[in-house]
Amino acid sequence: MRLIRFALISVVILFALATAIGLLLPSRVIVSRAVDISAAPEKVRAFTHGIDRWKTWVAGMGDTNVNIYSAADAQIGYNRVTMQLQNDTTFVTNWKGRSGTPQTSTMRIIPLGSITTVQWQFEQQIGWMPWERLGSMMNDKILGVMMEQNLASLKTISEQ
Repeated sequence: MRLIRFALISVVILFALATAIGLLLPSRVIVSRAVDISAAPEKVRAFTHGIDRWKTWVAGMGDTNVNIYSAADAQIGYNRVTMQLQNDTTFVTNWKGRSGTPQTSTMRIIPLGSITTVQWQFEQQIGWMPWERLGSMMNDKILGVMMEQNLASLKTISEQ
């Protein structure tokens, strides 16, 4: 009986400790990457502004689990992607997965003389549960690598 009581108390204390540590982490996580492209902003915008245009530079957009319904709406794997805002310098999409946790993706086109900088970021609100907060530390490792590869592809095709 003592062993069971000790185990239960230990689980409760570990959960409380993990929750306390998790609450010290931010509730909003932003993963951001940028690339400088030697091309006019209009040429870069032709590849970035419209979900249907991503298939030329975003890895996996040609897969069978990707359904592009329009320039503003697509199903990419388990994520429903919808356009929220589009203007000359910004393209914002909302990504909603099966879990229902939305992410906001923002692509900015920043002209700097003969160089165009593309800044791409994903923003996610994190719940209070300890596994959500502690798991959010992996967002940069998972999303960041994918974003860097795709931005490198965008740079290659834009500079041709």
